Amino acid sequence: MPFESPSPSSARERILGTWRMLSWTRKLIGSGEEVDALGPDPFGYINYAPDNRVMVFVLRKDRLRPAANLPTDAEKIALFDSMFAYTGTYVVESDRVLHMLDGSWNESWTGTQHTRLMNFDGDHLVYTTPEAIDPMDGQLCTYNVTFERAR
Repeated sequence: MPFESPSPSSARERILGTWRMLSWTRKLIGSGEEVDALGPDPFGYINYAPDNRVMVFVLRKDRLRPAANLPTDAEKIALFDSMFAYTGTYVVESDRVLHMLDGSWNESWTGTQHTRLMNFDGDHLVYTTPEAIDPMDGQLCTYNVTFERAR
């Protein structure tokens, strides 16, 4: 089935609800190398609520558990570097969704807007992004993210 680019009103209706992340890759602009953004098989969800709120929560599959209830400083850094989360509002256009962040795991993103070019492929929601600086390592890249509707 080919990708569909629905009208803004039908795209907004289709995007509503919770989506489970299946894959998240990034392509480095300089080299063209494509790698998993947070490792293979990330655990994550994105939710689009009818009140125009969006919430995103993603974890590496292979996150390490701290040795004790209170993580060490090194364990805290590893935990921070193995996650991605934000909340905000959203606006759907015919081929994209705009996320306006009012809270983020990376405070430098709070108060910013992020564009996700979107397509629907059956029961999958597929995002690509314009070129951006990766907040984990500062490299210029694009992202490709695939979700399936959560059951």
